[in-house]
Amino acid sequence: MEETVTPQVLHVATEMAPLSKVGGLGDVVGSLPKALRALGVDARVLTPAWPGVLDRLRDNGAPLLRSRERIHVALRWQVFSARLWRSEWDGTPLFLLDNEELFGDAIYPDTLTPDSALPFAFLSFAALEVARRPGWDATILHGHDWPAALVSVGLQWHRHYRSHRNAFETVLTIHNLAHQGILSPLVLDEWGLDRRSFSMEGLEYYGQLNALKGGIITADAVTTVSPSYSWEIQKPDGGMGLDGVLTAERQKLSGILNGLDLDVWNPARDESLPANFDTSDLRGKTKCRQALLKLLGWEDDGRPIACFIGRIVEQKGIDLLLPSLESLVATGARLVFLGSGFAPFEKALRERAARFPHDLAAHIGFSEDLARLLYGGSDILLMPSLFEPCGLSQLIALRYGTVPVVRATGGLADTIIDVDGAPDGYGFLFSDYDPEELITAFRRAVTLYKDRKRWTAIQRQGMAKDFSWKASAQIYLRLYKKLLGLD
Repeated sequence: MEETVTPQVLHVATEMAPLSKVGGLGDVVGSLPKALRALGVDARVLTPAWPGVLDRLRDNGAPLLRSRERIHVALRWQVFSARLWRSEWDGTPLFLLDNEELFGDAIYPDTLTPDSALPFAFLSFAALEVARRPGWDATILHGHDWPAALVSVGLQWHRHYRSHRNAFETVLTIHNLAHQGILSPLVLDEWGLDRRSFSMEGLEYYGQLNALKGGIITADAVTTVSPSYSWEIQKPDGGMGLDGVLTAERQKLSGILNGLDLDVWNPARDESLPANFDTSDLRGKTKCRQALLKLLGWEDDGRPIACFIGRIVEQKGIDLLLPSLESLVATGARLVFLGSGFAPFEKALRERAARFPHDLAAHIGFSEDLARLLYGGSDILLMPSLFEPCGLSQLIALRYGTVPVVRATGGLADTIIDVDGAPDGYGFLFSDYDPEELITAFRRAVTLYKDRKRWTAIQRQGMAKDFSWKASAQIYLRLYKKLLGLD
């Protein structure tokens, strides 16, 4: 009988929800390995023990075992060490790096410098140590975004780790090309990288070192988080200065749509909601709406509630929304914003909310419970992104019966079908990054909202869509098998 070879994959990432999370990367790392394990892949995660992570594991009764040996990595002509904890979350084995000096602050620094980038260099090179520990030998190292791009960079150009190049296949997933890890070339010596790596065909980028560029060149496979985004980043408008590199490496580039963990995002069992609901009975969504209105101090006048949930930054279309707010309110809708980001945008939203206290609310900051109530109690989701690698908010909104109004870019274009473009549509799309385009799409949604029968049908169509990891995890499995020569 032919022996079955199981891919053994170590995911290397700065965040993993719900233990640590800044954005969508954390959600993916918290759910993709779980989906892969359901397919028989031995997927595990290496991530830092940021403040509070070990406590969250203990509080939830997760096993927490401290390894006797520490992980040692040479950086800046000295040895940095971390305690290694082994644990498990939702069936996925974890390796956690514990070093308060390196991982004692916020996950991502406000300013990237050789000092603030040191934790990411340690994480990447520590992966090469953890993957060779007795008892479990990874065959594939799967890094996420530029902080883990140094995994394959190290295997190619590190004076010590390049001797292990043939021991692993490597995958790099780009969650957001806007963040590239651009640093002074002085880190080459500090991190033990061969100076010959600093060239046009390597890490050099306009006189600086670009970690993501290096990862794209050295990884055996590169993925993005949606098919459309993989095409957009090969063009000057979407390539963020790396379109030429990505085009040159396109034979190993693919777009795999992010999935949603349907156990985590399920309005029928979401304990944070005041009432549960599903496609067969939407009465609970009406109760969520009432709870949201009460929280906002608004009377129910029958107008639709549109929400924005995300970072208050240009990428998410805030500079498109701000000049459109009065026109959006004039359509006969109320708007609620939840998120934080660029201070001038936050200030502008507060000022508009003060001017329209019965029509517009802005909650600066983030609350998981409030986000879930917004998904459950709102009628419309606003997501007019400048660019969107994948986006999870629109997928969550669909699951919770909240109809998305989105710009047709990246993963938004891949996941939303316009109600006026197909009989099975369940959202509203616009193409040009223009306030009038946004207002027109939003007006279409508000107008259709008045047709309660059709609106309910649209809600149910969106809720019934399967955007789980079921299909995408299979694509990752095929990719792993191809790299290992098993297909």
